[in-house]
Amino acid sequence: MNADVVIVGGGPVGLVIALYLARHGVDVVLLEVELETAKEQRGAAFHPPTLEMLDELGITEAILPRGVKVPVWQVRDRAGVVAEFDLGLLRDETGYPYRFHMPQHILSDVLVDRLRATSAQVLHGHRVVGVTTQAQGAEIRFLDREGHEQTLRARWIVGADGAHSLVRKQSGIEFPGFSWPERFLVTNVTQPLEACGFSGAAYVGDPDQWAVVLKLSDHRYQDLWRVAMAADPDLPDDQLLGPAAVQARLQQIMPGHGPFDVVYSNTYRVHQRVAQQFRKGCLLLAGDAAHINNPLGGFGLNGGVHDAFNLSRRLVEVIRQGGAEDGLDLYGRQRHYVAVEHVQAQSIRNKKQMEERDPVRRAEQAALLRATASDKERARQYLMETSMINSVRRAAEIT
Repeated sequence: MNADVVIVGGGPVGLVIALYLARHGVDVVLLEVELETAKEQRGAAFHPPTLEMLDELGITEAILPRGVKVPVWQVRDRAGVVAEFDLGLLRDETGYPYRFHMPQHILSDVLVDRLRATSAQVLHGHRVVGVTTQAQGAEIRFLDREGHEQTLRARWIVGADGAHSLVRKQSGIEFPGFSWPERFLVTNVTQPLEACGFSGAAYVGDPDQWAVVLKLSDHRYQDLWRVAMAADPDLPDDQLLGPAAVQARLQQIMPGHGPFDVVYSNTYRVHQRVAQQFRKGCLLLAGDAAHINNPLGGFGLNGGVHDAFNLSRRLVEVIRQGGAEDGLDLYGRQRHYVAVEHVQAQSIRNKKQMEERDPVRRAEQAALLRATASDKERARQYLMETSMINSVRRAAEIT
């Protein structure tokens, strides 16, 4: 079996690449170890540039009815609202002047459905076990659903296989960075929090009890919200996830608004890492295989989709239009820059600001945010950064 491109990993990033390439006449195979779309609670916030890109594939109109638009987001502390930012200020910059909240597995389901109408081969339940580079391409060894080892040859291999990427490891590309000491406790609750003063997205700052509160949309629940909070790294999961402990933690974030109907809870660790390079010969990295970060700002899923479109365009230019392979190096330069200078820097800054312990510094930050929000031009510039519009534009300037 041979292909122009083999994609390892069937999350949103790998699926976007597969659909883009297939629609441009590229022979593509996608290998995914899971038997179906993963339904775990992961990315849920889509920024304006991401919706613009997905619109190129006709995906945005399909997902908008399945999520919730959030035009205003808040910065809060334990006392209440510190500042509010209205993405309507960006209506002259984008056709999507809002955040859009929807579990990422819904996007994956739509992409898989669209891929069925193309020539792309999407092989679920296939585990990649080895990648060997050759003079012109690579050989991929994988186990099919029956456990039989098979071999596939391709000119280009895209590793979109997550933070523990086998493609990255086999390439020898280093993945420097660090892990945050605390875990994140993530819950989904059904509660009318808008009636309690929360906009659809709120960042609650506190030295010990900070949180992110996001409204979601799910046909099974009314008033579904995700609340992500810092969790004690020294406590085992059975203590952190006990019903009484979860209720107590939610009450600390939103006193007086419980008891909460908790429909999901889990913990996970958070890392900040960027691969040293996004291309090594015929091997290319995208999404979490190339960079991971804390979720404060909603940059992970969005940055991965931005990788996918940038890389897909370069691959089409090389494979279908006779373009120079140097275009793939340009992909690496542009997206590595964004990962380091925007995604990493801003997500780290967001976390440190939310957990600032110095009361004087906290007061200074609050005053600056209020002043920014009260000035339309300053607020607009701030939103250009936080919505990732500037990061996409600045990357495009890199040659």
